[in-house]
Amino acid sequence: MDNLPVSDSRFSYSPGTLQQIARDILKHAEKGGATACETNVSNGFGQNVTVRQSAVETIEYNRDKGLSVTVYIGQKRGNASTSDFSPQAISDTVAAALSIARYTADDDCAGLADADLLARDYPSLNLYYPWELSVEQAIGLARQCEQAAYEVDKRITNSEGATISASESQFVYANSLGFMGGYPLSRYSVSCAMIAEQADSKQRDYWYSVARDAADLESPESVGQKAGKRSAARLGARKITTCEVPVLFEAPIAAGLIGHFASAVSGSNLYRKSSFLLNSIGQSVFAADIQVRESPHLHKGLASSPFDDDGVATVERHVVENGVVKGYFLGSYSARKLGMRTTGNAGGTHNLIMYNAAPMDFQTLLKKMDTGLLVTELMGHGVNSVTGDYSRGASGFWVERGEIAYPVEEITIAGNLKEMFRGIAAIGSDVMVRGSKQCGSVLIDRMTIAGE
Repeated sequence: MDNLPVSDSRFSYSPGTLQQIARDILKHAEKGGATACETNVSNGFGQNVTVRQSAVETIEYNRDKGLSVTVYIGQKRGNASTSDFSPQAISDTVAAALSIARYTADDDCAGLADADLLARDYPSLNLYYPWELSVEQAIGLARQCEQAAYEVDKRITNSEGATISASESQFVYANSLGFMGGYPLSRYSVSCAMIAEQADSKQRDYWYSVARDAADLESPESVGQKAGKRSAARLGARKITTCEVPVLFEAPIAAGLIGHFASAVSGSNLYRKSSFLLNSIGQSVFAADIQVRESPHLHKGLASSPFDDDGVATVERHVVENGVVKGYFLGSYSARKLGMRTTGNAGGTHNLIMYNAAPMDFQTLLKKMDTGLLVTELMGHGVNSVTGDYSRGASGFWVERGEIAYPVEEITIAGNLKEMFRGIAAIGSDVMVRGSKQCGSVLIDRMTIAGE
């Protein structure tokens, strides 16, 4: 039984209309000579309201729709897309995809997912929570957020704005193997960035909260207070001399470390041999107590999905167990390129969670580090995916004897991701859920800090 989007008058098109468009596309493709076809049809809307210094700075509202068509003529592949849902545009888009396919070379890995792997039946994951939010209400919430930031500290003198964002969408994916599925999605956020000033020093920091259900967001006041406190805490930042010390990645940025691992063991990088973790299945890559779990069926999860972009059913699995890599992230195409089986990751990862058996609270992590660097912000993109070399601009706080001593800025942290993964000495219990990767703060036993 297929689970399809619920009917909701908030959308410009009903679920039934999206389904019919998908059926029409498959029929056009078959009639045009395609041996296989897949399509994704979607529509949605969103609203963003930003207030700065209590005045409304921007109000943005959007309604979007689009469809993409991929056709196969044997093992030749063609793709086309449009935002026009008229019958003529649909016919023309399919014709364009067919024309492209006829002029492409055969690819022995091209094609739909294996029929036996498709998600024929799946549960609702509660990923859609409509929010009746007027522009006036959004403005009010943004003002509350910004005002709370100003009230935290007299040194908060300026604002880059507080923003309330809302997005709701729905889609249908269908292919010529008889699969049709889809569901609605919602995503909401509250964010705030503030500027603190003291003497000739100015510092900026921010905070935000994101959730599928608006009821799960941090309150605007809480977001504003955290943005204000973080900005003020950075005043008086110093440079430090070059050294090698433990580095503690604060939870909001520590999730990026999982992202580097996921990228390195993703199919496209593996079959192109542009990864520092080639042939890593069965290899010890992380410290021995580290686990990484993929949980695609978390209710309200920001990266939850019952099936991937190929329609393949997603499954709960351990990607890293006791530091050892147990699996890659593969879609149908990359799996065939590698002579492997898809893992249901066409389109990306689904709620990757890194943890160990004994997570520590933040203060305990500081005590364990003793003396070193707490990183709260990273800048630049200095990561070499082929070698694993890691070099990023950073700012944060110097820690001495387990206590935060003073803020630091204009430094670079450097290492190699292989060594960093093996050097994870502890993971915090302070998990931040803001996207597809989740973990608490992460303590690396040693990295190079380039300063003065």
